Amino acid sequence: MGIVNINDDSFSGDGTLNPEQAIAQAHQQIIDGADIIDIGAESARTNREAISIDEEVKRLRSFINRWPFLTAKTGPCFLSVNSWRPEVIAQVIDKDIDLLNDMSGLPDAQNAKLCAVHDVPLLIMHSVGQPKISHTHQKWNDLMNSIILFFSEKIELAMNAGLTREQLILDPGLDFAKQREDNLLVLRELKQLHQFEVPILLPISRKTVIHDVLDIPNPVDRDAATIALLTHGMKMGAQIFRVHNVKASRQAAQVIQPLLS
Repeated sequence: MGIVNINDDSFSGDGTLNPEQAIAQAHQQIIDGADIIDIGAESARTNREAISIDEEVKRLRSFINRWPFLTAKTGPCFLSVNSWRPEVIAQVIDKDIDLLNDMSGLPDAQNAKLCAVHDVPLLIMHSVGQPKISHTHQKWNDLMNSIILFFSEKIELAMNAGLTREQLILDPGLDFAKQREDNLLVLRELKQLHQFEVPILLPISRKTVIHDVLDIPNPVDRDAATIALLTHGMKMGAQIFRVHNVKASRQAAQVIQPLLS
């Protein structure tokens, strides 16, 4: 899953408000081996104010409207929309969208119902509290048990809203309401999530946990460590990896996969 940020405040510094440039980034990522392009119009950084609903819709639409013309040239590729506000999702979800990447933690059934109505799969990310608010104070007594209970509840909520289990993907939410040791625990115990029998997305790219371990302040310099987490994630059975450097990640995965067979 290649990342395209349609904003000017991405933590990795690769965002753009120019829709043609965003499409060009997606084009290159598809050439480099992306199976999915994940577009987001609002940075998840908690030290940035949320943009307006109208602005987020405008940014996402500027890309979605151009998407069919891109895939006509490149061939098929899945499109994921990274958003969490129902007011935004209701205005952008359509036949061209293959996945809703919802970082809200599904506090209610609204986004799941929208996905069910439009027959769009849903990614559920583990976190606590509202997005765009820092949760660095969060402490866990038993993190893995909390994550398992969380996903049990959210899967039931999504299925009651009309989605099938086959339409769900789980994301353990690295760096979201988790500190260094929490993130490392999730990575070590990732196999526990296979009990839900749905695909697992691992968002490993340039994460803060890499800086916590290696003291690398610039996210752009964290690609080598991202590949290390990719390797680990594949061994743990994760199926989807959200990355900035698609070419390096794809090559690494192609080398690792035969060794796991």
